Amino acid sequence: MRIIAISDTHIETGKIPEYLADVIADYDIIAHAGDFTSYECYKAFEATGKLKAVHGNADEALIKRELPAKITFEVGGIKIGIVHEGALSLNDTTALRYLALEMEVDILVFGHLHRPLIEKSDVLLICPGSPTKPRMSDPCAVEIDIDNGNVSTRMIEIVGQSCDYIEYSRKLAEGD
Repeated sequence: MRIIAISDTHIETGKIPEYLADVIADYDIIAHAGDFTSYECYKAFEATGKLKAVHGNADEALIKRELPAKITFEVGGIKIGIVHEGALSLNDTTALRYLALEMEVDILVFGHLHRPLIEKSDVLLICPGSPTKPRMSDPCAVEIDIDNGNVSTRMIEIVGQSCDYIEYSRKLAEGD
């Protein structure tokens, strides 16, 4: 089973950008950790028939009424949890680990930070970053592959605009 974890899309329209729609088409499940922003965007993802999602802090009230703050589901014997605001920093994931243990999940997907993280201890913590509004990173998502109880992950680069800081640092490195 192939899952794409995404978060913080912050799309104002009811159309998933083509570059992102092409990527998510290849996956069985879309695990979205909130901040669709517009109800129309949420409905576009829901229309794929693959969506497992929670609401985020920047979501419209309609989304917050339809989606929970956290969910759990099982795929191939692996329990997965999704939340939006699991932590305020990627530097200390202790609270996220405890949240995963409290939710009794093997994998916790979280958002809000717009920066990617994959961290493995006794639980697997995944912040997929943002495919459309990254911070201090390039646009990205995380692939989760579950096969016979084995889990593998990888960052997926998404075509799109990097955050201004990344663009600026690249120009500095090139000597522009």
